[in-house]
Amino acid sequence: MRKGLVSIFLSLVIACPLFAATSASYTSTKESLQNITPQAELARLKQGNTRFVTNKPIQRNFLQQAKVTSLNGQFPGAVILSCMDSRGSPELIFDQGLGDVFSVRVAGNVVDSDQLGGMEYATKVIGSKLVVVMGHTQCGAVKGACQNVELGNLTSLLGKIQPAVSKIKDAAHGNIDCANYKTVDQIAKQNVIDVMKQVEANSNIIHDQISHKQVLLVGAMHDLQSGKVVFFDENGNNL
Repeated sequence: MRKGLVSIFLSLVIACPLFAATSASYTSTKESLQNITPQAELARLKQGNTRFVTNKPIQRNFLQQAKVTSLNGQFPGAVILSCMDSRGSPELIFDQGLGDVFSVRVAGNVVDSDQLGGMEYATKVIGSKLVVVMGHTQCGAVKGACQNVELGNLTSLLGKIQPAVSKIKDAAHGNIDCANYKTVDQIAKQNVIDVMKQVEANSNIIHDQISHKQVLLVGAMHDLQSGKVVFFDENGNNL
């Protein structure tokens, strides 16, 4: 009898929305995007990452969000350029729902005209307020660039990270250990800073929006072990 009552109670806890600390059926809307500032969008991502790190995600109805966004459109507040690493999905580590962020992913979070085109669409056409370039710790692409790995099309991709490798090597007077993940993480952060500068330098559209304070461009590093994301400006200063 007691076991039966316990089973019933547990099923109610799981099923009843009253037991969910936070719930969100819907997603970013045109109105919410128009009303949010770039700084508030950054704060929203920070709050989402805190929920991820503390394992207190918002309870979402993703199917309902899919239906709503298919009918009403998508209005993400941020576009995030990040590495393709399987452990670094922006939607998960920032605890976001469907339609909340644009996710642009490529090994080493490098950038070319294709990625820039997507970022321009997000900011100028949709109205996203925040552009994030995010690297992560223990990055295989960065380690490969440091070790001068050559493999088909990967060779040219890793070549885009070489300027960051050179800067860290020069700072260490030419003596770096590519097997040391502290060194790899230093290069990864420098690569984020380099890519941030490339985004603004190679996109007049994004540069203009930043100049008019319509869009904020920030860098970020995701710690794979803790899950924590640290944001910083193009000089590497924490935000």
